[in-house]
This record gives sequence, structure tokens and C-alpha cells, in this order.
Amino acid sequence: MNTFITFEGVEGSGKSTQIKRLGDYLERENIPVVLTQEPSGTPIGRKIGDILFHRENVALCPETELLLFLAARAQHVREVILPALQSGKTVLCDRYSDATFAYQAAGRGLDPAFVAAANDYCAMQVKPALTILFDLPVEIGLARAGSRDARRKDPAAADRFEREKIDFHDRVRQAYLNLYAANPERFRLIDASKSEDEIESCVRGHVMKFIHQQQ
Repeated sequence: MNTFITFEGVEGSGKSTQIKRLGDYLERENIPVVLTQEPSGTPIGRKIGDILFHRENVALCPETELLLFLAARAQHVREVILPALQSGKTVLCDRYSDATFAYQAAGRGLDPAFVAAANDYCAMQVKPALTILFDLPVEIGLARAGSRDARRKDPAAADRFEREKIDFHDRVRQAYLNLYAANPERFRLIDASKSEDEIESCVRGHVMKFIHQQQ
């Protein structure tokens, strides 16, 4: 039984808020659950994330960026995701392999075939059974992210990707929508422009239906 659920979406789409809300709900329902995220789901991944997201690292080339994300994923799968799934827990992951295809393949223009082969190797073929995709216009998402970053004590801790031009984020969004169209059995599309409560209800409905189907 595969109960690996991933949350994906553009910057500022609210997926991180919703994954926490869903995790709290599953715990109240006595469903064993693990909440994690990429690339910082392990101590090693957090160190990698410090490199990937720091705004001063403007010289980071696309190939290095890709391999750092995949290195974090290799550690994450082996240390957190696979053990949790093998113990019968539901795993909720904030970003996973779809983000690599959206950001590094589509956004950065790297070879999708290479990205797929390298990802499969690093991830040990571990794939999500359900993906919740939070979609909204990139201008809205970036405005939300900018408002969030303004409240940070350390601006350098904000996401380096948010500084990319609009066309980069447009490519990322379109890549996500293409993945959704190509994998309708796995993806559930969420209108992330709705209120947090409305989105929470929609996410919960999709996930609980999925979990009941797995039982």
C-alpha cells in the first residue's frame, strides 16, 4: 500500500500551510502520519538547502542546483520517506520530484530525460501515489511570498527562487499543469486563490477519499 502524498505548487501557493493543517487533522483522526519537506527533510538536506535557497548564491549554475536537490532527495528517501512508508505511515511531503521537473527541467531548461533518469536513481524509484497541486497565477503567488518575506528577521533566509523573472515562474507553472494533464490519476488540482478554509476542506476531501481507497 502506497500512502506517499506530495504537495506541489508555485511560489506562494499556500501548500506549506495546507500540509500542516492536513497533518494536524490526520493526527486527530489517529492516522499515523509523517510530515516532511524537500530539500530540508533531513539534517543533511537542511545543509544543502542553505546553499540552494540563500539569496547570495547567484552564481549557482543549473546543473549544480539540480544535483544538490537530487543529493538531498537521495538522503531523504533513504532516511525518512522509505522507512516511514515501510512502517505503514502516511507520508505528506512538501515538494518532491515533480518540483524538479517544473523548476530544473522546465524552469532552468535542463534535459528532461536526464532529470528523469537521475531522479529515478536517487529516489530509488519511490514515487508519490497522490499529488495535490496548488495552482494560481504566478503574480499573485509572488506577491504573497513577498509579503511573507517582508516579515522575516533575516531577508537572506528568503527563497532565492523568488528573485527569478516572471517568465521563469510562468514556465514552472505551465510545467506543473502539463504534469497534471499527463497524470490525471495521480494529481488533484486545487484552486489556490480560494480562502485557506475552503482549500483545507478540498484538500481533506481528496486525501481522505484516497486513504479510504487504500484500506
